[in-house]
Amino acid sequence: MIEMQISTKFTIAIHILAAADYFGSNTKVTSELLASSIGSNPVIIRNIMSDLSAAGIIETKRGPGGIAIKKPLDQISFYDVYEAVEKNKDHLFNFHDNPNPNCPVGRNIHTALDGKLAEAQGDFENDLKKYTIADVEKNIRSEVKKQESKTSSAGY
Repeated sequence: MIEMQISTKFTIAIHILAAADYFGSNTKVTSELLASSIGSNPVIIRNIMSDLSAAGIIETKRGPGGIAIKKPLDQISFYDVYEAVEKNKDHLFNFHDNPNPNCPVGRNIHTALDGKLAEAQGDFENDLKKYTIADVEKNIRSEVKKQESKTSSAGY
């Protein structure tokens, strides 16, 4: 079985950016706030924030300062986030280690599969470039609005 190498850091990073935008205008966005939203340890959040900062996507203010997004959301693609946080992106697919060289399939599997996997990875990376954090934020705000209208129409 072929295994994808994308970790949860990718979706956590997108969550960080969406939450920073959503809450940032009226709340200090800290790793503790983000960890609460994400359901993760603040140390993990700080490590991913460090990757996003190194990539120039966010800036962090030391101490209780919080974070700020450095670019407009429509200029931050999923690919930008992927590049910032994923460490194993050179090999999206994890190939099994020891195909049998005495077997006709084992001896030729790399030749038969490597080019196709490289093409699939290229297609995947190009697809990531189609989506932005602005798309995510728009969807979140739309869902929040729907939920709020259901709550208010239910008489609560």
